[in-house]
Amino acid sequence: MSMAATTERDLSGCLLVFAAGVLWSTVGLGIRLVEEAAVWQILFYRSLSMSVFLYAVVRLRTGRAPLSLVRAMGWPGLIAGAALVAAYSGAIFALQTTSVANAMLLFAAAPLLAALLGRALLGEHVRRATWIAMLVALCGIAVMVWDKTSGAALRGNLAALGSALGFAVFTVALRRGKSVEMMPAVLLSGLIGTVAMTAICAALGLSLALSPRDAGIASGMGVFQVGAGLVLYTLGSRRLPAAELTLLSMAEVVLGPVWVWLFLGERAEPSTLLGGAVLLAAIAGNALSGARRRVPPPIP
Repeated sequence: MSMAATTERDLSGCLLVFAAGVLWSTVGLGIRLVEEAAVWQILFYRSLSMSVFLYAVVRLRTGRAPLSLVRAMGWPGLIAGAALVAAYSGAIFALQTTSVANAMLLFAAAPLLAALLGRALLGEHVRRATWIAMLVALCGIAVMVWDKTSGAALRGNLAALGSALGFAVFTVALRRGKSVEMMPAVLLSGLIGTVAMTAICAALGLSLALSPRDAGIASGMGVFQVGAGLVLYTLGSRRLPAAELTLLSMAEVVLGPVWVWLFLGERAEPSTLLGGAVLLAAIAGNALSGARRRVPPPIP
């Protein structure tokens, strides 16, 4: 492959992954625009629309029955799907109870938590730089939450960290199952979420009939914010190494607070910005150190 072709391939991969991050970053704005719906109602509509969208995409991409691909994933796929439902639930609860900046920055801890879980559950090697990054990230998280240790803010912070843990479990479960395809696992999460949210809403006496505005926003998030973002990420991730993926995924974290500031005037507190900067620096440093350790392949 020529240098020009390689550069063009990398550039297109970067643009696809960055576009995915932009779509994912709108979750906070979407939640803020919802007027009355509770977490479980939002998740029902988002899971249902995401399932329909991804079912069609997987069918078109593979030419195979999507449910057969879901079954082929086995227990790791089921664990990954359930973990993703937990992650989405924690994320939406966090975004409803704490600032978008605070929640989005705490979500960024997921890659480091995945490295820790990979070491504990799969015996994967964790580089010294990653251990250092985890310690630095903990310091950043401490700065972010030190003045938010009571009431709804504390619950929101814990939910955001729980969401990051859910995404980490999702990642490790896919690695455990040796799966390189995320779409069937996310489709499964949508199916699990639809059933689970129906049961939860029934148990809590919550109606599934929402206002057209809330139902439209929640459904749109399932198709565009999650589904289309995943399609772009999957296409782009095949063209880039993990370090670049980690760095580009920060677009989601950085842009999330920007949208609510531009459209709704929601500002981040100084402690959130300071702690978030430390957390992002830890993740970026870990990704870059991993990239430097790789020996570039010879150019044919």
